[in-house]
Amino acid sequence: MYSLEPIGFIESPYKEKFAVPRQPRLVTEARSRVRLINAANTPEAVRELDQFSHLWLLFLFDKNLEAGWKPTVRPPRLGGNQRVGVFASRSTFRPNGIGMSAVEMKGIDQVGEQVYLDLGNVDLVDGTPIIDIKPYIPYSDSIESAHGGYADTAPITLAVSFSPAATEQLTKHRDTQHVKTVIEQVLAQDPRPAYKKGKRDSKEYAVNLFDLNVKFSISDNLVTVTAIEYF
Repeated sequence: MYSLEPIGFIESPYKEKFAVPRQPRLVTEARSRVRLINAANTPEAVRELDQFSHLWLLFLFDKNLEAGWKPTVRPPRLGGNQRVGVFASRSTFRPNGIGMSAVEMKGIDQVGEQVYLDLGNVDLVDGTPIIDIKPYIPYSDSIESAHGGYADTAPITLAVSFSPAATEQLTKHRDTQHVKTVIEQVLAQDPRPAYKKGKRDSKEYAVNLFDLNVKFSISDNLVTVTAIEYF
């Protein structure tokens, strides 16, 4: 019998799964950090880690553990219609609920006794448990001849616009331009279920980012932010 204990937790702009990009590095302007805990919360544990430009984060899909898993899944990149084996996907519903992401390392920060790892964008919900951290080694981890199967190319992005009302509401934020850019990059990925893409859709959606509830609609490959509400 094995057990895992988190060594830290992610702090990210993504307050719910719906807002999370499907892979890291798709939302380039977002920032995040790992808050280390317990025995891992010490400068000695991360000594010389800032020599590396990128890290591997191993984490738990903690929101999905109770739901279990199935041998086959429907990847969004295949329109949500075609099934593949769970091990041929990056589905969040996995036998042991373990995920991994390669993320940019920005630096190490210490506030009092608390140690943080400052990162670039991640594809993790705020509060996700981190179970291990490893340095990314370019000569072994980057394989130039690798093939990506059905996910060999980056996803197509959509144009994003803001209604006058949403623009006015956004100007009240203390970090208007940064938040606006992150919203644009998140919504450009089209976070809707795969079966909705390419079809007429009159529904208004919402995602929780930062301290905001961002409402939007999509028509003819254009995302329109209709309203922004503050928590």
